[in-house]
Amino acid sequence: MRILIIHTAFIGDIVLSTPLIKKIKDAYPKAEITYLTTPVGASILRNNPHLNHIIEYDKRGEHKGLGGIWAIGKKLRIEAYNLVITPHRYLRSSFLTWLTGAPVRRGYDNAAGGFFYTEKIHYDPAKHEVEKLLSFIKRDEGKRYEIELFPGSFEKEKVDRMLAKAKKKIVVIAPGSKWFTKKWPTEYFRTVVSELEKRDDVTVVVVGGKEERLLNIPLAEKSIDLRGMTTLLELAEIIRRGDVILTNDSSPIHIASAFPDVRIIAIFGPTTESLGFFPWSKNSEVLQVENLECRPCSLHGGDACPKKHFKCMLEIKPEKVIERINCALEKEKYES
Repeated sequence: MRILIIHTAFIGDIVLSTPLIKKIKDAYPKAEITYLTTPVGASILRNNPHLNHIIEYDKRGEHKGLGGIWAIGKKLRIEAYNLVITPHRYLRSSFLTWLTGAPVRRGYDNAAGGFFYTEKIHYDPAKHEVEKLLSFIKRDEGKRYEIELFPGSFEKEKVDRMLAKAKKKIVVIAPGSKWFTKKWPTEYFRTVVSELEKRDDVTVVVVGGKEERLLNIPLAEKSIDLRGMTTLLELAEIIRRGDVILTNDSSPIHIASAFPDVRIIAIFGPTTESLGFFPWSKNSEVLQVENLECRPCSLHGGDACPKKHFKCMLEIKPEKVIERINCALEKEKYES
């Protein structure tokens, strides 16, 4: 049995698909499983013991355009896959699925190019994204599958050096997002960081990509700034060692969900639980402005608040966030 997964979406989407990988392995324990994804998606999947192969599909570089997709499609056809599962709902992925020539090709029933599939899986918008993905395999429907990431010895040794001066309690701050409206105000993050730095038992670790270096969040000497300095698996290892992570609605939520001991405090502004991308981890809480009639305003966020008031973020005050972090550090239970 040779199985191919095609998923070329954002980092968070790839992370959320790891429970599906495990479910496929449970359903087909002797199968050879290959995952085709973007180069950045491939980097977060490395070391996954359930995968036999990872294929990098550089749709904006080497494999750009119709010629690129045709070339990689020919290579996939040679592999003679028995089953192809494609959670990505874009036409390019549907077409690539057809090019494999696999006898069984599964995709969502609302995917662009759905006619390329031999089997269509119902896309239920009411479900969490992980639950949607798990619906591709009809087995053990009552079993809960967790997000799994596997930092290796190289990542662990590097993070040892990065966090060498860290104290016992670590609060990871992830202030970034691809979308402006998903970003809690930078000045609010500054306030939280400043308050946490007053605690002698806490080390603040700020993470993110190179873009987050532009955010004006000054740090005390005791804090650690790792923005733009980590691979995705190194980031995962840093988060794994944290006691708490404070993050916007972005990929660190899903990365952190792989590690049940980390308390996730997630800030949701323009997006809501109904969209299916809340933290999968049970050790999490979401801070949001309830009963705001304009939420959700979009699936991914945007470049500006459509209503011009940005209440969904501005009304989540730093004082409330600091209270939640402090309670999580003390492992106290309290009413929301």
